[in-house]
Amino acid sequence: MKRFWLLKGLRFALAALAAAAAFGYLVMALWNAVVPAVAGLHPISWLQALALLVLSRILFGGLRSHGGWHWRHRLRARWDEMSPAERARFGEFAGRGGRCGQAAPRAPDAAG
Repeated sequence: MKRFWLLKGLRFALAALAAAAAFGYLVMALWNAVVPAVAGLHPISWLQALALLVLSRILFGGLRSHGGWHWRHRLRARWDEMSPAERARFGEFAGRGGRCGQAAPRAPDAAG
């Protein structure tokens, strides 16, 4: 039984390494095809492309190993716990019909 799990883990590690190598090569190829011609920067190596992937993961994806959409579940749970008055107050704060944080579109004045 241990052998099965060892082989499965080894197969996963090899697949992860192959995927990292492929993504690194893809980033390197895209960078070297576009960026030097457009921005005048130098081409990068495969190792620099891998470092760029890791850096972008840290900056934009965080260091979590799971998906990033778990905040929706927490938001939904908070919404379900709100009273109707709290929901109305939140709707006024967020701006109905607009983007979050923007004021709601106003109706034109009757005098106008």
